[in-house]
Amino acid sequence: MCGRASVITPAALLEKRFNAAFAKAEQLKENVNTSAGNKIPVITSARPNHIQMFTLGFTPHWAHKQTYMINARAEGSLNPENNSNYKGAAGIFHKPMFRHAIKSQRCLVLVDGFIEGPKLEKLNKPYLVYPNRDRGPFALAGIYDVWEHPLTGEQHHTVAITTTAANRLTQAIGHHRAPVVLSRKQEEQWLDKDLSIAQLTSIMRPFDDKGFNAYPISQKIKNPEHNGLDLLKPVGDKIFKDYDRCLYDRLKFVEEKPYTIREERLVAGDQFVLF
Repeated sequence: MCGRASVITPAALLEKRFNAAFAKAEQLKENVNTSAGNKIPVITSARPNHIQMFTLGFTPHWAHKQTYMINARAEGSLNPENNSNYKGAAGIFHKPMFRHAIKSQRCLVLVDGFIEGPKLEKLNKPYLVYPNRDRGPFALAGIYDVWEHPLTGEQHHTVAITTTAANRLTQAIGHHRAPVVLSRKQEEQWLDKDLSIAQLTSIMRPFDDKGFNAYPISQKIKNPEHNGLDLLKPVGDKIFKDYDRCLYDRLKFVEEKPYTIREERLVAGDQFVLF
């Protein structure tokens, strides 16, 4: 599963990265600790040139009440062992809650990172998973629906993140699942309404861990009321050793000119050394 998500990139840079403009009246707010019930930026198959803000927590249009399902298993009830080498059918196409949305209402969920913990400890031992080498925001495979409140008639645009079996990175964290992380080529494919079930199934596989890393962060992230950049500060070593800046360090410093670092969010006791 995907426990929490971090959305930090400013709206203008998200628009540039995904070649889409924020829909009218939509406002993006930085949210390091995006959880169920919060708004999160998405690009839907119905409006591929616009970024919209949907509620994280899926509710099918036929539901009597909101359900807030943040994850949708690609394999459905199949692959109960969560085998990373599973090559069978995608059971999501037969699950009553998701079978309509996965076929015709897919979306990109735009994030800078996601938070996951071990299977047993969960967010009592959280890790931030992020793209290395300053690659910036990326897309998770999502599905969405529009639920109308039966009493008020108010419409709620809701989204779930599609998950699959763990890859090497999330296995190292100790978790058995992972969100479906899309490559840039797959982003366009995921929004293609004419994509076949076989093609969609091939996308919903463990993502390539070579472009990502993770490190432990404070368990304060467990409380959805907590927020702020300091929640992403490392409290231990990265899963894979590398010499890239971690996501927390990238966000504290903004490179305005080559070889010049502006201390934008420097906190007491932190240092950044150029050499």
